[in-house]
Amino acid sequence: MKLLFISLGCDKNLVDTEKMLGAMTAAGFEITNDETEAEVAVINTCCFIHDAKEESIQNILEMAELKKEGTLKVLLVTGCLAERYREEIRQEIPEVDAVLGTNSIDSIEEAVRRALDGYAYEEYKPLTGLPSLRGSRVLTTGGSYEYLKIAEGCDKRCTYCIIPKIRGSYRSVPMEELVEEARQLAEQGVRELILVAQETTIYGKDLYGEKSLHTLLRKLCRIDGIYWIRVLYCYPEEIYSELIETIAEEPKICHYLDLPIQHANDTILKRMGRRTTKAQLVETIEKLRSAVPDIVLRTTLITGFPGETDEQHEELMQFVNDMEFDRLGVFTYSPEEGTAAARMDGQISEETKLDRQEALMELQQEVSMDNGTKRVGQELLVMIEGKVADEAAYVGRTYADAPGIDGYIFVNTGLELMTGDFVKVRVTGSLEYDLIGEIADEYTE
Repeated sequence: MKLLFISLGCDKNLVDTEKMLGAMTAAGFEITNDETEAEVAVINTCCFIHDAKEESIQNILEMAELKKEGTLKVLLVTGCLAERYREEIRQEIPEVDAVLGTNSIDSIEEAVRRALDGYAYEEYKPLTGLPSLRGSRVLTTGGSYEYLKIAEGCDKRCTYCIIPKIRGSYRSVPMEELVEEARQLAEQGVRELILVAQETTIYGKDLYGEKSLHTLLRKLCRIDGIYWIRVLYCYPEEIYSELIETIAEEPKICHYLDLPIQHANDTILKRMGRRTTKAQLVETIEKLRSAVPDIVLRTTLITGFPGETDEQHEELMQFVNDMEFDRLGVFTYSPEEGTAAARMDGQISEETKLDRQEALMELQQEVSMDNGTKRVGQELLVMIEGKVADEAAYVGRTYADAPGIDGYIFVNTGLELMTGDFVKVRVTGSLEYDLIGEIADEYTE
């Protein structure tokens, strides 16, 4: 039977989708991207913020209409929205045949087969342990890079975040399983591993009694075929010396770190339930830049959090100006039901949130342009991602750019290159967030 998957939300959700695809293809289902010919449709949903929730609901409704009109026999919903709004989905959208919670995705084949037999199916396992899915992952990123999800859930309990309620407490994936999964990915041609979790920095503490991300990284660096290893979602308060040493010493690890700080005013950080102060953030950033001088730091901010004053926003602006983050994203605060922040006094208007977001991004654009100008003349290793249509040029990424969220480098060359090739590129120009370059010498790998 032909199976259509719609994966929404974050890269961690994408890993779940790829594992479910692997299980279903192993069970004999054929993947299709054509919704008109699909007999089974699975929507892996997100509901982290309001916009993500709306996107998930819209996709479910569209597929429900298709089920009424077309060849679609089974509509299954899984992921965060399914975990959080199970009753609403079953009651409001009767076209949905099966609903799986976030820790029940290993029951996908049974859910589909039961639905094909005419039985409604739903399963919500306790948010403990980890689902086990057989079969190799079906890679959907193009194959040159892939995400390795090293843990599930979160223990932080930030006041604006619903994730612990729909994903459970922090559970690390055993190290031997991750190393074997990474080996399989390398055998499939993956050259860059991107480590993800709700928080990567405390990996292994629940299993091994201490933070073990540095140990995992050193094991992953020994895998043939993997050239780059990138780490995302490192909470600044959990950065530790062995991790910094490993990043500095291991040549395969990109000198790149994602530090979601969310704000820089101590009062707002405390209201958010964050576990750092501005002084501690500055100390961590300085420590990283001292140990790894060419490290690229990415962060994310939330603007318009309840109670944020103009003065606190200006403090955040000054912090961004002073720290000169290489990469930065800004979200407007979204009040999510069931969170402490949604019940706080001092909710801020959408207009003010958007104004503050725009001001932060305009400031960051200036920082980014300055950083790009400093790159001109440098020679950087670039992984090719594709060709520019009708031009003698390619699109690639440097160690400073994570896929999908950062910039690109456009490489002018008459050479014939393939996705996944590594080339040495001399930077000749810069744009707001991207670079321009030319081949510096013959490509290396």
